[in-house]
This record gives sequence, structure tokens and C-alpha cells, in this order.
Amino acid sequence: MIIIDFDHISESDKTKLLIGSIVPRPIAFVTSKSMNGILNGAPFSYFNIVSTEPPLISISIRKEKIHLKDTANNILNLKAFVVHIVSPNYLDQVNQSSFSYPPEVSEITETGLTPVKSLKIPVEGVKEARIRFECLLERAVDLPGSTLIIGKIIAMHVDESVYQDGKILIDQLEPISRLAGSHYATIGEIITKSKP
Repeated sequence: MIIIDFDHISESDKTKLLIGSIVPRPIAFVTSKSMNGILNGAPFSYFNIVSTEPPLISISIRKEKIHLKDTANNILNLKAFVVHIVSPNYLDQVNQSSFSYPPEVSEITETGLTPVKSLKIPVEGVKEARIRFECLLERAVDLPGSTLIIGKIIAMHVDESVYQDGKILIDQLEPISRLAGSHYATIGEIITKSKP
């Protein structure tokens, strides 16, 4: 067994080891709005469920050196954002949105995604997503290299094709996950085991 002491390796090496080990990671494609009304879109794979009651999700947004990314700035200012589950039908646009556009440029416009109004918040989602969550900022935790955003889901939009009898049809949702490097993955083989 190889032992790696994280106190003695670079940040780059830590990143490679973590994102290569903790897989697959669900992707949150997040839309947020700037104070100037620019609709921002960006993908984040440090994302998961925190709690169901209340319904909370978390997104960790890496800082650029010491500066906050546009998404973190927008969420902290407006206190609202939309999280989308990524499917193959718009993966190319999600991937393109990770390019470092300047704050005055909308990734949604640049990638050809379709903005759609939210029910309860002033931030649009994208029509291409089969599932999207309208969120309010519950808490933000300032960490040395990132900002941990905890959002409360206040509305969920679900395409009819992925919903049946109160459940999500995973084979119709086709969620895309993040691996290391330039790699993504589909859900793959599903293994079923009953709880003992």
C-alpha cells in the first residue's frame, strides 16, 4: 500500500489524487445572476445533498487565487441560484461554459442554452435541463481555497419524461457525472442490493 502524506505534496497533486479517487461526482450546472443582470452559468462537481428536511444541497466553489468566482459572487449578492442536473443533451454546452468568460459575458448566451423563468426566484434556469432546483442561499462558509455554498431548495422543475409515480426515472434522466481530467461518465450498470 502506497502512503501519501498530504502535508508534503503540492495542491496540484492533491487535486489529481482526490478527483481521480472520489468518483463519479454529480455535476451541478449552476445559473446565477450578477448585479448587472448578466445570467451566469457554470458547472461544479464538488456537489451533493446535505439534508432532505429542510431540503439542502451543497456546492463548493474554488477561489481563483484569493478571488471569488463569478458564481460565488453572484450567489452571495442575490442569495438565489438554480442548480441543474446535467444530461447528455446539453453536456457540450455545459463543458463549454467552464471556459473563463469575463463577468460581463453570459455563458448561457455564448453556449446557446435557452433561459427559462423560475417560479419563485429572480434567476433563470435553462430549458435544456430535465431537472432543475430553484435555491435560496442558506449559508456560505468561507474556506481557505473555496466557498462552500449551502442552498435551500424551494422549487423543483422536473420534465415529464423523467418522472413517474413520485419517483425519478434514472434511465430517462441519464445523469452525467464527472471523473478526472477531461472525462465524464454516464450512469452505467446499475447494481441492486437489498438492505440486510
